[in-house]
Amino acid sequence: MAATEDLESLPGVGPATADKLTESGFDSYQGIAVASPGELSNTADIGESTAADIINAARDAADIGGFETGANVLERREQIGKLSWQVDEVDDLLGGGVETQSITEVYGEFGAGKSQVTHQLSVNVQLPQEYGGLEGSAIFIDSEDTFRPERIAQMVRGLPDDALAAAMDQREIEGSPNSEEAMDELIDAILDNIHVAKAFNSNHQILLAQKSQDIASEHEDSDWPVRLVCVDSLTAHFRAEYVGRGELAQRQQKLNKHLHDIDKVGNLYNAATVVTNQVASNPDSYFGDPTQPIGGNILGHKSTFRMYLRKSKGTKRIVRLVDAPNLADGEAVMRVEEEGLQPE
Repeated sequence: MAATEDLESLPGVGPATADKLTESGFDSYQGIAVASPGELSNTADIGESTAADIINAARDAADIGGFETGANVLERREQIGKLSWQVDEVDDLLGGGVETQSITEVYGEFGAGKSQVTHQLSVNVQLPQEYGGLEGSAIFIDSEDTFRPERIAQMVRGLPDDALAAAMDQREIEGSPNSEEAMDELIDAILDNIHVAKAFNSNHQILLAQKSQDIASEHEDSDWPVRLVCVDSLTAHFRAEYVGRGELAQRQQKLNKHLHDIDKVGNLYNAATVVTNQVASNPDSYFGDPTQPIGGNILGHKSTFRMYLRKSKGTKRIVRLVDAPNLADGEAVMRVEEEGLQPE
């Protein structure tokens, strides 16, 4: 990662500008290269033409922004990780699990299990790769006061014994999954690797998404790099604060910017990005399910994968893949139990 003095080698960047850029999270050529001139101009208090020159120089230095062959794209996509739900039927639906460098949207009505998914993935991401994990830490932006460490503890205890044993070996925890002391130590270690922030309004939520890039940067070369970003829920504050058609355009504009900030973290640091979304009922729908995700086309186009959760009998949930660029639509069934997400 470039240090502040490295940024000063870019044209138009002196010590003061380099400090402003670094304080705002633009501490690498790569981070600057994917910024917009307006964004950099506001951050560092410089003109847009100067900002454009800085961005172009950063793109040259980071070797970003050119065309590449399809073969190169395929090679780069081989670096993409798949994060398991620990439910085979759902993983098969997703072609192996939640992709890194993509936004996966999970929407559904109240009580469908959206927050359960984000909690489970925050545990699973820390598992060894052979058990469906990405051996990394998680960022959890909580806009609805849903994060519960007690729920994380239940889900850790609900993991298969072989996955638990591997997770303990990974952290050099002595003992077995049957040891209460070893289990408590593992739970504490997993909670330490979940970076949680509560968003109090939409502006605060946008700020937290930008700050998540700082956290990912700080942990990039650590033993536990950030491999998952969860936002639960993406749309709650926007929906509450921007009411009526008169404020729709402003809401969508801010939501679009917010999604790009989140997506940037996933792409720069090879992390999976999972956002939950609320739903509304369409009274004009006479046939089929009237439940529709909110966020409009902005969210629909930006989400790489869209998944719809709906309630079934008891603890059963229907998971439907609504949209994906390379996968067929389909449905799977899972259960939401005290031990976490379980196969039917």
